[in-house]
Amino acid sequence: MNSIPPERQRVGLECTNCHTQIPLDRSLAGCPACGETLLEAIYDFDQMDIPAWVERVKQRRPNLWRYREVLPIHHAANIVSLGEGGTPLLKSQALAASLGLKHLYIKDERQGPTGSFKDRQATVAISALKEMGVDELVVASTGNVAIAYAAYCARAGIKLWAFFPSLTPGDKMREAALYGAEVIKITGTYDQTKELAARFAQTKGIFLDRGIKSVAAIEAMKTMAYEIAEDLGTELAGGERWLAPDWFLQGVSGGMGPIGVSKGFRELVSFGLVDKLPKLGLIQSAGCAPMVEAYQRGQRIATPIDNPQTIIATLATGNPGRAYEILYEYVNTHGGHFTTATDEDAFTATLILARTDGISVEPATAVTFAGLIRMVRERVIKPDDVVVVNCSGHTMTVEKHILGDQWQHSVDLSGQAKTPALPEEGLLSALEQVESQVRRIVIIEDNVDAARLIQRILQARGSYDIRLAHDGATGIKIIREVMPDMVVTDLMMPDVDGFAVIDTMKADKTMARIPIVVVTAKDLTPKEKARLNGQIDMLLQKGSFIDEQFIESLVSKLP
Repeated sequence: MNSIPPERQRVGLECTNCHTQIPLDRSLAGCPACGETLLEAIYDFDQMDIPAWVERVKQRRPNLWRYREVLPIHHAANIVSLGEGGTPLLKSQALAASLGLKHLYIKDERQGPTGSFKDRQATVAISALKEMGVDELVVASTGNVAIAYAAYCARAGIKLWAFFPSLTPGDKMREAALYGAEVIKITGTYDQTKELAARFAQTKGIFLDRGIKSVAAIEAMKTMAYEIAEDLGTELAGGERWLAPDWFLQGVSGGMGPIGVSKGFRELVSFGLVDKLPKLGLIQSAGCAPMVEAYQRGQRIATPIDNPQTIIATLATGNPGRAYEILYEYVNTHGGHFTTATDEDAFTATLILARTDGISVEPATAVTFAGLIRMVRERVIKPDDVVVVNCSGHTMTVEKHILGDQWQHSVDLSGQAKTPALPEEGLLSALEQVESQVRRIVIIEDNVDAARLIQRILQARGSYDIRLAHDGATGIKIIREVMPDMVVTDLMMPDVDGFAVIDTMKADKTMARIPIVVVTAKDLTPKEKARLNGQIDMLLQKGSFIDEQFIESLVSKLP
């Protein structure tokens, strides 16, 4: 690996509280002036030729270290990498259509080496520690940080002590142990776990991931901003320039992720590569939401929550400290929104995202998507907004909470297997039994993605024979042919619209009794509402139908 070009003359640190500048070295524990542990790296960018740098970046491999000139490492030989960064920016189809969003993008951080965006933090932190000569490290974590640190410490030859609160899923603790970390499980909250880890490090004289944690997190997470701006520029501007989204959304606990992303966009604005800063959508679990509650009360400083009431351990930080103050200032200055989602909302969002866009996520990310749905419903996010969601971590450890026990259908033929031959009568009987439960539904929707989304959601709940039509005339033809048990139709379609479909059905005695559900993005006028009164069984605004209550209501309309 080549040495870093001498464009950046120095790397230092600045306290986010009192702005004291200090060197980046092994003695790092916090600000010597005020004790603040939330520190940011500062660089000398004055001599940096930005156009030439951008061209060099384009020629490098698509990973985090392609931006190495803006990261706090002096010598490239000290970089500890597993190929992190360069994760895809996926454009949502079905979920976006259901919410009425034209530009919804998912930053798929699940594709990092250990499956979460904490790989970014780990590569920067462990590389910096290697450069400082650190050979033993203590970290407190609710899961993903410790797993990522354990992997990178193994690669760097650094011994890791990982402290976990007891709510951390056992699978996550075992994974950290697999990489060779010494795992200590604490019966207490995450905040108590951090306190005990700090006392252990002090007693043993081991380096504590405290000051470096904020530096690494902020500097590493800012590379997401660089990647998003590059990819959005390719997607929306043909690669001619870099672009910032209107919104960046993330579920927050300690808040380092969005702080880092916002710093990245600030740097890009100063470089002249983007022309604005995105609004931040910050979502917390309703059972532990000190930031949201403080913001709603207009408080600059969050009141700690001593007893978090959420089973999502990764979001159970009761005291966000200075991080909230920074995010509070950002939202008040540049725009944004704080909101909550319940654990139940998160599990529902996990199921919906998996079955619509084919993306399986962990609860902390599911909280983000549940918050997205809420922000769209409340019209905080508008249909034309460009929205990027940080998507991190896999569903694996929470599948039982999401699927329950009835997640598979079984046909037991073991008692009929008298000979090696396949028992045809038994199979035919089983198939006939399944087919007898099928009910027919016709979906009329000119948005192909929205139609498929409704189809997937219904088929995930039972054996339904679903026919799709993408215009009203075709829909009426299919209804006459199959005589369904239900019709789900949009209103706003070219030529024969939903109103005409409804009028045609009600005027025909053979179709008049078929239940009709209208799904529309249109704000209906009083005249249009009167026209539908008594003609349909349910009216639903797009952007609100992907929840369990709606699905149950829709299924209950079937005869």
